[in-house]
Amino acid sequence: MAGRGDPPEGTPEGLPGGEDEYRAVVFDEAFVRAAHLQEYSARERMGEHAIAVRSRPGPARRRGSGQALLLILLILFAFGTAVYLGLRNPYQPPPDQRAEPLTTTVVPLAPQGPVPGGDPARLLARSPAAQYRPAAAGIDLPVAARTTHFSESQVVTALSTAKDYLVASSLEPDVLAGRTVRPARLLLDPDQLAQFDRSVESPADDGRHAVAAWVVRFDPRQVAVAEPAPRVQGVLRFAETTPDTLDVTADHTFTYALRPADSAATAPASLFTVHRTLHFRFDREDLRMHRAELLTSTVEAGPQACGADTTGGLKPLLAGAGASERSRPVLTDPYATDRPAAPALCGALAPAAQPEP
Repeated sequence: MAGRGDPPEGTPEGLPGGEDEYRAVVFDEAFVRAAHLQEYSARERMGEHAIAVRSRPGPARRRGSGQALLLILLILFAFGTAVYLGLRNPYQPPPDQRAEPLTTTVVPLAPQGPVPGGDPARLLARSPAAQYRPAAAGIDLPVAARTTHFSESQVVTALSTAKDYLVASSLEPDVLAGRTVRPARLLLDPDQLAQFDRSVESPADDGRHAVAAWVVRFDPRQVAVAEPAPRVQGVLRFAETTPDTLDVTADHTFTYALRPADSAATAPASLFTVHRTLHFRFDREDLRMHRAELLTSTVEAGPQACGADTTGGLKPLLAGAGASERSRPVLTDPYATDRPAAPALCGALAPAAQPEP
C-alpha cells in the first residue's frame, strides 16, 4: 500500500524525486569551502531583516592579498640590500688626497776649459745635439696602451699633459727670458701652487724651492736666447702605480744657443745644455682637469760655475768664459740620458758634451 505522501501507483520510474537523484552528488569539504554563498544558521536567520545567505570571500581574493604583501616585502628587502651594498661597496671613489711636495735637485756642470763660441747653427752642427729635432718636435709621445685600471685615452691624456708641461717650462720664449712662469703654473695640481709660488718669489737651496727645478729660465739682464730654436731629445714613459694613479717619467736633454744680453746678433754664441728628469703623477681628477702633480725634478745644466747660485735661475757661462774650480768634480755628460743623476752638488761638464773645435 502506498504511503501518505506517495502517489497511489508509487513514485514513477525515471522522474525526479527519487532517492537516487542526488546519490552521485558528494558535497565534500573542499566543495563547501569553495562556495561563494553561505547559508546563515537558523539562529542567525531569526534576527530582524536577516537574509538567508551571505557572500564568502573567494580564494582568489585571499590569494591576491597575499601576493601583494609578498611583493611589498620583496621590494623592501631589495631596497635594504641596495643601501647596504652601497655603504659597503669596496669600489667607491677614493678619498681626495693632497699632492705631495716637489723634491728638487739642481746640479751645475762646470766646463773643463773656456766655453766654445761661434755661430749658433755651426755650434749645433758640431755638437751632440746635431741630430736633435727643434723645440716641441723633439718631445715624442710613446705608443699609448691601456693599463689595468686606466683606458688608452687616459694614458694619452697623461702623456700629453707631461709634454705640455715640458714645452711650457723649457721652451716657451717668455719663460726662458724670465718674463713669466704662468704657462707652467697653469698645468700644476692646485695643491702645489703655494710651493711653486714660493720657489719663484723666494727661491732657496733646500731641496724644495729651487725655481730651476720647475722651469728653465735665464736672467734677461745677462743672457739672451739666440736662434735657431732649442734642440730636444728624450723619452717619456708611463706606468700605473695604483688603481687610481698613473705615473709618467720624462727624461730629456735641451740644448740652447745663448748670447750676452747686451750684445749684437753677430756676437759669438755658446751652447748651454740642460738635462731634465721629471717624475709626474696623475690621479683621475688631474686627468679630467688636464693638470699634473710633479713629484721629483732633477736638473743637470752647464756650463756653469759650481759656486753659482742657481736656485733663482740658471747662470750660464758664455763664450770664452771658464770656471775656476779647485775641486775635481765628477765628469757628467748631460746628453747621456736614462742614467742616475750626478752624485754631487756639482759636476764637471764632459768634454764630449761641448761642440768640437
